Amino acid sequence: MKRSWFSCLTVLALMLGLLAGGCRRRRYENPITKDTQQPDKVLFDKAIADIERGRYEIARLTLQTLINTYETSEFLAKAKLAIADSWYREGGSNGLAQAEAEYKDFILFYPTLEEAPEAQMKVCMIHYKQMEKADRDQTHALRAEEECRQLLVQFPNSKFAPQVEQLLRNIQEVLAEREFRVGSFYHTKGSHVAAANRLQAVVDHYPLYSKADQALWNLADSYARMGPRFRSKHIEAYVRLVRDYPLSPLVEEAKRRLVAMEQEVPEPDPVALARMKYELEHMEKPGVMSHFWGIFRKSPDVRMAAKSGSPTMETFRPPIPASVPAAGAATGVSAEVTVAPVTDSSVLETRPDARRQPSAAKPETSTSPPPAAPKP
Repeated sequence: MKRSWFSCLTVLALMLGLLAGGCRRRRYENPITKDTQQPDKVLFDKAIADIERGRYEIARLTLQTLINTYETSEFLAKAKLAIADSWYREGGSNGLAQAEAEYKDFILFYPTLEEAPEAQMKVCMIHYKQMEKADRDQTHALRAEEECRQLLVQFPNSKFAPQVEQLLRNIQEVLAEREFRVGSFYHTKGSHVAAANRLQAVVDHYPLYSKADQALWNLADSYARMGPRFRSKHIEAYVRLVRDYPLSPLVEEAKRRLVAMEQEVPEPDPVALARMKYELEHMEKPGVMSHFWGIFRKSPDVRMAAKSGSPTMETFRPPIPASVPAAGAATGVSAEVTVAPVTDSSVLETRPDARRQPSAAKPETSTSPPPAAPKP
């Protein structure tokens, strides 16, 4: 009995070892299929075998030897890309930073090769994988948004464009969630001017955000509490909620409030209606333990991100708060500043310079007699 139990454990250990060995070797994505025994091709194949087995440092030394020895080789571009891929596979903060630098160099020297969009895609993924939750540091999220947008601008016809568009929607979901949380905090606290500024930025810059309807609802409430001067913005928030998010559970109440304010209720936008139907059909339902494991997960949950629609291609810039009056609107004074050259040089001597420090100004001469000395 003991012998059979020991045999089972041995077989299990061997199976685990085989699985581990098979999982360790990951096939390289960009091999050279040309069948030749050229020395530079032999060096490249040896380096790729080392990359597949996780011997990244040895692979980089071999590739560097190829680059330095065979300066006119047809495999130079592939060798430079393989160096970047080795850093990318090695991972870690240092490895990913080195991989990004190598990918950027590859795109700079070989922008017309078919591997250039893939290199830009991996630069985007470097920051996407390091992206954190909405309430934490957003450095990598902002960099990921910038790099993904760069791929869509520089390589619009690439096969990676649809995948990058979805990545961009996921990233903007996280960035919008951050702004929405700040705006909701101000709204709950009663700082309605600050809340309106944050929420207005969310609905204007991230229309695909999953909670944009809730942001419009809170925005309308903030404008309503800011006084009659913001009545038009209060109405506009309800109108956008009814027109652009017709399947939201807040639409019926928004319609009632528009009727109470004697305003016309708009018809739903057919494009927005079709988009929301698509989102409901393709919504990812959270698992039973998703909330529990989400506490320990560093990466954000992007299941609620939009699955359709064009992501925003402009850099986020906070708007001017609505409480700030427009230039010259309230006072009637123009805020324009004009500059003209000085034609008369004597003006500089006759008119005092306002930038001069008071201590540097000359003391004024007085014609009155000095006061008499006091008697002892």
